[in-house]
Amino acid sequence: MDLSIVIPVYNESGNVLPLVHEIATALRGIGSYEVLFVDDGSTDGTAAAVCAARAAGADVRLLRHGRRIGQSRALWTGIAYARAEWVATLDGDGQNDPADLPALLAARDRARAGDPGLLLLTGHRVRRQDGWLRRVSSTIANRVRGSLLRDDTPDTGCGIKLMHRATFLSLPAFDHMHRFLPALYQRAGARVLSVPVRHRPRALGSSKYGMHDRLWIGIVDLFGVSWLMARRWPSIEILEEPPAS
Repeated sequence: MDLSIVIPVYNESGNVLPLVHEIATALRGIGSYEVLFVDDGSTDGTAAAVCAARAAGADVRLLRHGRRIGQSRALWTGIAYARAEWVATLDGDGQNDPADLPALLAARDRARAGDPGLLLLTGHRVRRQDGWLRRVSSTIANRVRGSLLRDDTPDTGCGIKLMHRATFLSLPAFDHMHRFLPALYQRAGARVLSVPVRHRPRALGSSKYGMHDRLWIGIVDLFGVSWLMARRWPSIEILEEPPAS
């Protein structure tokens, strides 16, 4: 298995089949991969849409939460059940373009040829296709995070990422952790690379997040991650002495 693709979804029934088709088109000829949808307690036909895609021949897996727990836990569930060494993530609303996945894979391969410490590639939406309120709140949140965490990542909230699975599973897990992945990977000693990606208007369904969710609810988490960053273990050279003769 060359790649696992994890897609958290909550009430996104209309976006499942288009995403499945776009992923298949984008990754044709690239290698073996799997697609995992994590249904975070949807109350519409999201799970049924994934099952319909599978019945039609798509190689997709469905994981379900019995109730809504949140995007971070849905990501963690999908990555924990993934089978590949590297995991790509996409938002379930269709605004991330699966056609950007090959660019992320190519950027990883180029960079890791000389830097095996690169373990996270995160998308940078250079042209956000959202309403002004959502863009403003995300801009403010990114600037506040960047100034406190110094993670050198312009768009931590972008849903399309490519990450080393084992490193992700070693990170401290908490609600909203998906907003701080660059800083958490850096805390683990990894290098992070931002890659320009496309962003599309939402075609179906409605946003599950607003100004309150994006700007204010993560303040406590932000200070918690700042505390973690300040107390991370320093890099140190370890020398093994020869055995006593």
